[in-house]
Amino acid sequence: MFFGVHAGLAFASIALGGSDAQKAEWLPRMLDMDVIGAFGLTEPEGGSQVSQGMRTTCKRDGDSWTLRGQKKWIGNSPFSDFTVIWARDVDTQEVRGFIVRTGTSGYEVEKIEGKTALRIVENGLITLTDCRVPDTDRLQNVQGWRTTAEVLKLTRAGVAWQGVGCAMGAYELAAAYAQTREQFGKRIGEFQLIQNHLVHMLGNVSTLFALCLRLSHMADAGDMRDEHAALAKVVTAARCRETVALARETFGGNGILLEYGVAKHFADTEAIYSYEGTNEINTLVVGRAITGLSAFV
Repeated sequence: MFFGVHAGLAFASIALGGSDAQKAEWLPRMLDMDVIGAFGLTEPEGGSQVSQGMRTTCKRDGDSWTLRGQKKWIGNSPFSDFTVIWARDVDTQEVRGFIVRTGTSGYEVEKIEGKTALRIVENGLITLTDCRVPDTDRLQNVQGWRTTAEVLKLTRAGVAWQGVGCAMGAYELAAAYAQTREQFGKRIGEFQLIQNHLVHMLGNVSTLFALCLRLSHMADAGDMRDEHAALAKVVTAARCRETVALARETFGGNGILLEYGVAKHFADTEAIYSYEGTNEINTLVVGRAITGLSAFV
């Protein structure tokens, strides 16, 4: 998650939307981990709808811009050196991107507490109160929402791989447990129903791995489109959910104890299912590509 935000979302925003000077200033230092980036898009009142209902605004004021609004669930932001903030221009209604450096006046971050999933990841609520950013820190080559969507397409493929890893981890725990846990005088792996669970899980893991491997080949070749990444995210998140549920069942009551590990996967898959585009929204992206008809509101 840390790497996906820093080297994916934040890095790609500058690589795709920044000027040559901005790329030269930031990208080498990001690759060396000398500076850590975050990506501010999601808002308290808008996750899936942020493309059409972005409430964070920016307004040109001479050689600077004034940013107002909030961003929520922003990974890395409690400790990052800068955050790429996306905002709607109040004069043109265009979406613009800004490199907002930590410590800038009017920029505040509150760490989000009380999560049940991805607990090691630090997410923040960012508040922008008349936050002034110089025009030199505006991403000079951003082409409205098109640039934002291109960044999300690239990172959505990475989140699909996270579903593969979460499912794989749950399967490996269940397979090992089935060979040591005894009930009714036998290891539970000797029971037909447990073997059915394991086969179902392994089938899911193998299918998801092949799907994401093909997606990565398409990305390397420059052939990956929005609907390809969206389909991979839909399938991996759903099958991951199913796989970790079967793994949890294999553990019986022990499956809800932290010491056995599977509960972590059970919780984390819920986050994977919902972020980087909910499965419902990604389904509509794929459906539009299949039919040529948009079902978005």
